[in-house]
Amino acid sequence: MKKDNLYLFTLLAISTIVFIIGYFSMVYTVEASINQFLGVQIESSKREAREFAKLASFQLEGGITRETVVNNIQKSIEGTDIETGFICMFDWSGVEICHPNPQKIGKQTNPNESYVRQIDNEMSSEDFYNILTQKKQMGGIRDFSDENRDSEIIYLYPVENSDWIIAAHANIGKIEKKIGQLKSKFLLVYMLAGVSIVLLSLLMVRFFGSYYEKTLEIKNERLAEEVVTLSKLNTNLNDYRNKINKKIEEENNVERVEEEDSLKTKNRVLTYSKNKLTSIKVEEISSIKTENSITSITCLDGQKHTSSSSLDELYGSLDHQLFFRANRQNIISVKGIDEIFKYGNNQLKIKLVPPSSGAILISKNRVSEFKKWLDR
Repeated sequence: MKKDNLYLFTLLAISTIVFIIGYFSMVYTVEASINQFLGVQIESSKREAREFAKLASFQLEGGITRETVVNNIQKSIEGTDIETGFICMFDWSGVEICHPNPQKIGKQTNPNESYVRQIDNEMSSEDFYNILTQKKQMGGIRDFSDENRDSEIIYLYPVENSDWIIAAHANIGKIEKKIGQLKSKFLLVYMLAGVSIVLLSLLMVRFFGSYYEKTLEIKNERLAEEVVTLSKLNTNLNDYRNKINKKIEEENNVERVEEEDSLKTKNRVLTYSKNKLTSIKVEEISSIKTENSITSITCLDGQKHTSSSSLDELYGSLDHQLFFRANRQNIISVKGIDEIFKYGNNQLKIKLVPPSSGAILISKNRVSEFKKWLDR
C-alpha cells in the first residue's frame, strides 16, 4: 500500500511539473508562431501593395491613360485568392476603383472601418495579433466601428502622380481560423507529449524503484536475522539474570555461610572512596575497570570506589558465575548488564547499568565464551 501511494504521488508530482512547464512553453511557442505567421502576412501584403502602387505610377509616367491603368490593375486582382488577404485601390474620396469583387467597385469606403495607425506608422505582428484577439481600436486614419466585418486594412500606399491609394486588406475571419487551427495542433502535441513524458517517467521510476526495493528487501532480511539473534541473546541474559537473582535470594535466606566457599570466593570487597575505607558487597558491583594502573569499582547505584588490588587479583577472588572478564581492562557483572548489541564484525557491545564512560566490547574471540557464560 505504501508503494502504491509513493507511485501515485510521484505520478501526480511529475504530471503537475510537466504540464505546468509544458503549458507556459506552449503559450510562448504559440504566440511566437502566430507572430511569425502574422509578420509574414503583413510583409507580404506590404510588398504587394508597394509593387502595385509602383506599377500604376510607372504606367502613368509612361503616358498610359488612367482608365487603362485602372483596367490593368483590376484584371490583375480580379478573382484572385482572398483566403487571407487581398489588394484593392480607392481614390482620396474613398470610392473603390479596383477590387477583387467587381460588385464593390464604385462604392464608397466607410472611413470608420479600420484599426490601422497613421500611414507613417507601420503595423507590427504584435499589433495585428492584439487587433485579432482584443478587438481594440489602435487609432489611425479610420476608427473601428464594425466588429463583425470580414477584412481589415493593414497597410496603405499612395500611387505617385495620382489621387489613388493602394490598400492591403487582411481577411480577419480566415486568419483567426488559421490561428485557431494552429493553437489546436499545438495543444494536441502538448497533450500527447505531456502524457508520454509522464508515462515514461513513471515507468523509469518503477524500474529503478523495483531494483532498489529488491536490494532493500535483502538487507531487511539480513537485519531481521540479526535482530532475532540478538533477541535470543537478550532472552538468555534475562533468564540467566533471573536464575542468579533467585539464587541470591535463596542464599540470603540461609543464615549460615559455608566457610569452605568463603575461602574460594569473596562476598565483600575492600575499597577506598577518597580517604574513606569502605567494604562493599559483591552483589552490589556493576563493573570493575583498570585505567592507568588504577582499579575502580562501579556499583549498581552509581557510586565509584578504588581498590588497591589488581584486576587479575579481583577476578580470581570473584564468583565466575556472576562476573565475566570482558577484556584486559574490564570485568562486568551479570547484574550490571543492561543490553547487548551487535558491533562490527562478530563483536558485541555491552551497555551497563549505570552507563560506563567508554564502550565495553567483547572481541570475536571471546563471543562464544561470553554466550556460554550467559547460558549457564
